[in-house]
Formats: sequence, C-alpha cells, structure tokens
Amino acid sequence: MSRTILFFGLMAGLIVAVPMCLLVANAEPGSAATSHFTGYLIMLLALSLVFVGVKRLRDRELGGTIRFVPALLAGLGISGVAGVIYVIGWEITLAVTDFGFIDSYITAAVEAARAKGASAAEIDSVAAKMDEFRRQYTNPLFRMPVTFVEIFPVGVLVSLISAALLRNSRFLPARAPP
Repeated sequence: MSRTILFFGLMAGLIVAVPMCLLVANAEPGSAATSHFTGYLIMLLALSLVFVGVKRLRDRELGGTIRFVPALLAGLGISGVAGVIYVIGWEITLAVTDFGFIDSYITAAVEAARAKGASAAEIDSVAAKMDEFRRQYTNPLFRMPVTFVEIFPVGVLVSLISAALLRNSRFLPARAPP
C-alpha cells in the first residue's frame, strides 16, 4: 500500500510542480501562466492520479474491494506526498528566480487595487499589507505551509470523490487478466 501511495504521490507532485514552476519562472507578471485558474487546473489534473492510485490499490492489492475510509486515507496519503513534492518544487523555483515571484505578486496586487479605482489611502493600505506579506514570506516556516495549503485542499476533495466512487466494486471494476 505504501509503495502505491509513494509512487502516485511522487508522480502527481512532479506533474504539478514541474509545469507550474516552469510557468512561473518564465511568465510575465499578470499573464495567464501566473493565474490562479491555470494553477488550480494543473493541480486538479495532477491530482487525478489520486483516483488512479486508489483504483490500483483496490484492484491489484485488495482484490477488487476497498472501504471508504481506507480509500480516503490512501488518497490523502497520495495528496500529502504530492503536496510535499510541490513545496520542494516551489522552493527550487524561488531559489532559481531569486525570489522574483514575490515582487511581481506584490506589484500585481497594488496595480489591481489601482486599476479598481482605489483611493490613495486604500492603495497605501494594500502596499503596507503586501510589504508585511513579503516580510512573512521570507520565513520558510511561514512560506512552506502556505505553499502546502495551496494544493492539499484540492487533494482532499479529489480523495473524497475517489473514495466515494471506488468503494463500490462495481464502479469501474478490475478487468480480468488476459
């Protein structure tokens, strides 16, 4: 069971970390490559391996049946491993880009406030909050959990759906070997 969790977690983590890190490292600020939608779409696609991993566990290791809680725990394990790989990938990206992401993120936040027609006081408030965020973000004990929390809730959702569907042995039953 742990080999399946590690394998699928590693694969999901690499599938999410590599493209996202390449996109962020090569993107212009405010482009589609740095959008939340693009990021969460990549996460969802990568975490579809949670479903594949739980199905493989059910079909190959558990004889075609799995209960909800073991399926959920396996999915959460895969999601956790994927999250750790994603955090490592993000840390590498930050190091390679000399932490340039945070500057472009702060600039984009201030420009968004300005584009919405915020008053000078509101823009100053946003800038002050962003400066505080920059200070916090330099601390890895703050940054790493924040990065992990970006991906893990998506994994929880995919794990819940996978466990609910795959607990029924008639849902996508294992094929008999040829």
